[in-house]
Amino acid sequence: MKWIAFTVGGLVVLVAGIATVGLMLPRTHKASRTLRVKRPPADVWPVVMQVTQASDVPVDVLDSQPPHHLVTRVTEKEKNFGGPWTIDLTPADDGSTVTIAEDGWVANPIFRFISRVVIGHHATMDGILKQVAKTLNEEAVLTGE
Repeated sequence: MKWIAFTVGGLVVLVAGIATVGLMLPRTHKASRTLRVKRPPADVWPVVMQVTQASDVPVDVLDSQPPHHLVTRVTEKEKNFGGPWTIDLTPADDGSTVTIAEDGWVANPIFRFISRVVIGHHATMDGILKQVAKTLNEEAVLTGE
């Protein structure tokens, strides 16, 4: 019976510690990632749209200027996280770059800890850019902050 009390007590201490650290982390964050591809923006845009629309997160489109610029925001129904995402496709000498920038926030301190320390603020944008590269049969070399 003591081991149950120790286990439950340990879990309470762990969750309290995670929540405390989460409270000390800033509620807002900025993150960005860039993928360089060997195709022009007009060829990459449909792939980016296909991959981003396959996401399970409902978003509102705030600005769309194909094939170079898209700004979305998680719908207002979402109360745990949000912020705008800006996707820019820029011509480059040998193709183009795809940059996703997030000006985000995470409300819940436990989710804030997980987002910052465990998953990372870049996880979703990394997944999207890797899928774009895969669809274009290109190597996914990502850069960014």
